[in-house]
Amino acid sequence: MSEFFYGTGKRKTSVARTRIYQGGTGRIIVNGRPYEEYFPRATLQMIIRQPLNLTKTMGKFDIKINVDGGGIAGQAQAVRHGITRALMEFDGGLRPSLKRAGLVTRDARKKERKKYGQRGARARFQYSKR
Repeated sequence: MSEFFYGTGKRKTSVARTRIYQGGTGRIIVNGRPYEEYFPRATLQMIIRQPLNLTKTMGKFDIKINVDGGGIAGQAQAVRHGITRALMEFDGGLRPSLKRAGLVTRDARKKERKKYGQRGARARFQYSKR
């Protein structure tokens, strides 16, 4: 495995560092394990395959991913973002179709911080008038 294309994907607190190797057999390795084993849910596997199916590049790359932080769903979405960015580095012509599907934009939603004088981010302590 020599030349690769790199992409970093993020979602909530998850970060996925993605390398795609050209001319592979279609293996996707996440943290040293096959992605079907790392993400056992079919929906999460579908999320990961989304950019590859969209660009018709399924089976043309070997993909190695290091992902950490957050939960399993956030990690899957970070992996998808990383694969999308790596594909765009490989071929800029894929960008319009990926952009139309909404895969290029990073999902900026994160957990809001707890504020002082309150019970949570938005929830207040109970108020009693009398």
